[in-house]
Amino acid sequence: MYRTHNCGELRMTHVGNEVTLSGWVQKSRDLGGLTFVDLRDRYGITQLVFNMDENQELTSLARKLGREFVVKAVGKVRERSSKNANRATGDIEIEVTSLEVLNEAKTPPFTIEDET
Repeated sequence: MYRTHNCGELRMTHVGNEVTLSGWVQKSRDLGGLTFVDLRDRYGITQLVFNMDENQELTSLARKLGREFVVKAVGKVRERSSKNANRATGDIEIEVTSLEVLNEAKTPPFTIEDET
């Protein structure tokens, strides 16, 4: 199964649920022990979080993801400590327990966003 939900529908009511999401890597941020990946599909963007202390192998894989890679992520919905009011899914994030790269991509010459 490629998804149980889409990237634009998860809210606080889903906290604690295990979900499967699929989409494109919008961007990633490596903050030492934590890696954050914004996963995008046609419905929205959801933040994925990887913790080096909890799973080194999974976090190492997440650090290798490039923009526009297609991935499938399984994990638990949790409340974000720093909320993003600019995003419909800004109150939650996915603590990833499984990650599968479905397709790699060459880095595009420009960022693919709604504004471009």
